[in-house]
Amino acid sequence: MSDYQVIARKFRPQTFKEVMGQEAIVTTLKNAIKFKRLAQAYLFCGSRGTGKTTLARIFAKAINCQQPTEDFEPCNQCSSCREITSGSCLDVLEIDGASHRGIEDIRQINETVGYAAASGHYKVYIIDEVHMLTKEAFNALLKTLEEPPPKVKFFFATTEAHKVLPTILSRCQRFNLNRIPLSHIVAKLRRISEQLGADVEEEALQLLGQRAEGGLRDAESLFDQILAFSEGKITTDTVQSILGLMPREAYFELDQAGKEADFGKAFEIAHRIFAEGKDLSHFIEGLVDHFRHILLIQLSGKNSPLLSLSPKEKELYEAAARLYTQEQCLDLIDYLIESTQQIRFAQSGKIALEAILLHIMRSHFRLPIEVLVRRLSELEHAIGEQVASSPSPHSSKTILPHAASTPPPSTSHSQPTPPHPIPPSPPKTLLQSPSPPPIVAVPLPQAQALPSAPVAAPKHPQPPPAPVQQVLAPSLFESFVSEDPTPSRADLGLPPQRPVEPPKRVAPAPAPPKPVAVAPPAPMPPPAPATVFGTGIDKKTPMHRYDTLFQFAAIELDGRLQRNA
Repeated sequence: MSDYQVIARKFRPQTFKEVMGQEAIVTTLKNAIKFKRLAQAYLFCGSRGTGKTTLARIFAKAINCQQPTEDFEPCNQCSSCREITSGSCLDVLEIDGASHRGIEDIRQINETVGYAAASGHYKVYIIDEVHMLTKEAFNALLKTLEEPPPKVKFFFATTEAHKVLPTILSRCQRFNLNRIPLSHIVAKLRRISEQLGADVEEEALQLLGQRAEGGLRDAESLFDQILAFSEGKITTDTVQSILGLMPREAYFELDQAGKEADFGKAFEIAHRIFAEGKDLSHFIEGLVDHFRHILLIQLSGKNSPLLSLSPKEKELYEAAARLYTQEQCLDLIDYLIESTQQIRFAQSGKIALEAILLHIMRSHFRLPIEVLVRRLSELEHAIGEQVASSPSPHSSKTILPHAASTPPPSTSHSQPTPPHPIPPSPPKTLLQSPSPPPIVAVPLPQAQALPSAPVAAPKHPQPPPAPVQQVLAPSLFESFVSEDPTPSRADLGLPPQRPVEPPKRVAPAPAPPKPVAVAPPAPMPPPAPATVFGTGIDKKTPMHRYDTLFQFAAIELDGRLQRNA
């Protein structure tokens, strides 16, 4: 059991000829050996399983091979090739950049780089996952990488070339490895199955190659897993059950059920996926590939080289292509790509999957936007022609009365002067009217002991002559004072309160030896203007409730007179 090697290591390429899908890079490396134009550093970058480290090892064997072939392939028979293959060669050092990523590791390389090769050929440093080196380690390698000693070469391999410092990239020859085509992967798996004596269906190999996504090592690892599971013939159902993939028949069932409006099929498929423990992300990716194949058949036909399908599957997809339109396939592909991100964070994956399947099935009955726009344009055109051919009879009737009724307002505005003009009333000229002469207050009976000097009126500039206002007597003032002269609490911004009787508002004077009757309120000294808020003061015009400024002044004056008495 300890001597067993996995398929990826056992069938690893050992020559340039066995490398698949990298013909341009292989030709460049062979010509570099042929014309002796070897650079000091090479960088192999690409996705996983495309042969980066394999190419570096084969290149190291080719430049150190003691008996190279005519086309500059390593012989794999000499001691140098055997040592490099087994990993025991002293001249080829393979370093893991993920675990030896510090500046101290690079310093050790700088110290040993000056020693000559043991075999007399090239001393090669292969650093895998070089993007994992720290910035300090990269900087420590710059000088050695730019001017290495003779017979010293550096081969770097990485999956993330953008993380390598630009100063390192500028000192290397960079090779970008392509993903391996599906046909090459299937051919390699077929050769492996023949060498191992395994019976595998062609569709099963196709499914393994599609699942690998261009990585040969991934396909070989999956194939190794399938061989460990099955003892007999490997079928498509076996591969689907092990990898957790949904059969393609489910996709075609979804197409037919959507065309027949059998929406219950969506719930059945979702239940089957969850019951069998399928991966939702892989199922959504399978739906995207499903509609991509349909779109390719609609655009390029079933013989397109971009279709990696068996003849039986091509017939099924050709029938499914008649159920969809191109716009419908494009919309569904966009929707499924967005759903791939949403279903990962959905609280209920089953409900989210059911909604996705129902959306796909309802697309057969959803009108495209182009059809709706065309119908609206046709409807608008038809309405416009109908209006132009039969104008509305009400339009003239609505215009003529308007034209007849228009002149009277214009004539009324053109003659604004009435036959008997009304002179402006005094309240309207409050701001322009002159101030009246001072008004002398009449003393009250209780105020006879006070000096009879009249209350001084406010000083104002002498206005032109104006009608003399009558002196306000107590009886006249009483006619203006309401029962409740105070402003309402709503006017003062206070909450409502039960009204208080007017007699309680006046502060009583000190109690005399005999009962003292409540004196009438003192006359209010009027302000300079003769009118109050545009209204003349006479018995015919009562004071407004809110005009309480003068009333408060009168009450205050009455209180002072009583206290002085």
